[in-house]
Amino acid sequence: MTPPAAIAPPAPAPFRAKPVRRIAFLAAATRRAATLRKKLVERYGHAEPERAEVAVALGGDGFMLETLHRFLGKALPIYGMNCGSVGFLMNDERTEDLPARIARASVTELHPLRMAATRADGSSEQALAINEVSLWRQTRQAAKIRITIDGVQRLKELICDGVLISTPAGSTAYNLSAHGPIVPLASNLLPLTPLNAFRPRRWRGALLPASAQVVFEVLEAAKRPVAAVADYTEVRDVVRVAVHEDRAVTLTLLFDPEHNLSERIIGEQFVT
Repeated sequence: MTPPAAIAPPAPAPFRAKPVRRIAFLAAATRRAATLRKKLVERYGHAEPERAEVAVALGGDGFMLETLHRFLGKALPIYGMNCGSVGFLMNDERTEDLPARIARASVTELHPLRMAATRADGSSEQALAINEVSLWRQTRQAAKIRITIDGVQRLKELICDGVLISTPAGSTAYNLSAHGPIVPLASNLLPLTPLNAFRPRRWRGALLPASAQVVFEVLEAAKRPVAAVADYTEVRDVVRVAVHEDRAVTLTLLFDPEHNLSERIIGEQFVT
């Protein structure tokens, strides 16, 4: 019997039907990025971000995160060119035919995590995280953290250096370094990963639905203070941290079709 032919997934839709004309070039504070920006501006011109069709971020993954945070809520697509080291969120550094290349790029939409952190003094702060929200012990003593998900207490007491919850896009970043699972973009899952858990010793984390409402409560907060970090926004001396995916906020990234973000995340699982 002849096996049925495999059905290939549909190709991602291109960003534009025609080459883009108004590009904002943004560079990290490095000589390499500044030199590349000068070449690109001389060749293609520069539009201020308020008038641009797309922003091109020249730098590494850290600069891409800064750029995404800068334009949160602005509906400005971001195309990255790697002038850093890893460049997981970036495209290759090539200057030729850039407007047409951007037009052919595949579109990836991301939703950040929203963190609402309450301090011991009763004050609170909110922040968005594109990679992850993490809780960290502030002193030599291990943190004690209670974890509640959708109103159900799931872990009465986690004794640890900390704990994090990441987006799918962020699952290959710090989450992976902490031995958390890589999660494909289309999975609608959020990895929850402990950082050097002491008790329960064998707990390695969980995969949560993207709709999950997660609450971390810091136990013995005066004796064992904890800080919460959403990407690079840090709130110290927290007693309660609530986290959920904010689908009201959409970030648009552009990737060359032959090496889009979904493929990179899947491929990262087979790196030896």
